[in-house]
Amino acid sequence: MSKSKRQIELMMTVNRKRRFKVQELADEFGVSKRTILRDLQELSELGVPLYSEVGPHGGYQVVRERVLPPIAFTEGEAVAMFFAVHALRHYSSLPFEAESASALSKFYLHMPGDVRDRIDSMKDRVDFITPTRRGDAPCLSVLLDSAIHRKVLDIKYNSKGEGMSNRLIQPVCIYASNGFWYCTAYCFLRHGFRVFRCDRIREAVYDTTGVEPLDLGDIRLSRREVAKPRELIHLRAKLSRTGVQRCEAELWLAPMLVVDEDGSGVIDTDVPRSDIPFFTEFFIALGNEVILQEPAELKDSIRTRLSELLAYY
Repeated sequence: MSKSKRQIELMMTVNRKRRFKVQELADEFGVSKRTILRDLQELSELGVPLYSEVGPHGGYQVVRERVLPPIAFTEGEAVAMFFAVHALRHYSSLPFEAESASALSKFYLHMPGDVRDRIDSMKDRVDFITPTRRGDAPCLSVLLDSAIHRKVLDIKYNSKGEGMSNRLIQPVCIYASNGFWYCTAYCFLRHGFRVFRCDRIREAVYDTTGVEPLDLGDIRLSRREVAKPRELIHLRAKLSRTGVQRCEAELWLAPMLVVDEDGSGVIDTDVPRSDIPFFTEFFIALGNEVILQEPAELKDSIRTRLSELLAYY
């Protein structure tokens, strides 16, 4: 086996094992301990984070984040990966901000010159538009970690109506929509699922009071899939083609749409009565792209809100 091939396989092996002894690797690869030690030294210089321990129970282990083995990308695949990461630049906050910047730099700097030229020319020809929001979301990483490991967080949340307050929440997921990050979570204060704007979560630390986490493994992204409102009202509205397109951009609303062959559509579903203020603002923003049929309570709310707006003009 050539040295280069052995080192690639050795990188894959140490990433898989995480903890190992030199003699084990020497036996596996059929070389001397000295050769393995030299290979490990070269892998360490390439950035594989190895740590050695002395003693009868010592050996080597991979620390921090593992380094993936080299992956052969075609030119088209490399360009596609570059622009997939490049598209995230419109977000002021990311749960993996430093990692995405590092990955983008590696893709670009290690490409052949002609491929970099192709990317440079494409930057002015293709983009993935996302509204750039001013507010940052500093707690994305801890929210995502809590969702993955099912941990309870103590957060400071600046809600629109109540101002700053402390909440205990258990995140289910985070998602980006229309330039904002949102977190679907179980709120122990409200005893139910809520969707939190991540830029309004100013602090988030792991709970130390001993609140028992819930088993939320089956809960998915949409708030409407997890909410269990006590009082529902029926909502029915007709949408133009433009109205459908604007509603399809809303993650929580898309499952409620019934789209006709001509592109127009209908919303015909039950919604929580407590959401009337939200739907009031939402339908006003749709303008003449929607015809609201019911409920009458929502119609009255829209008329009242429009009258309030007229007073400003």
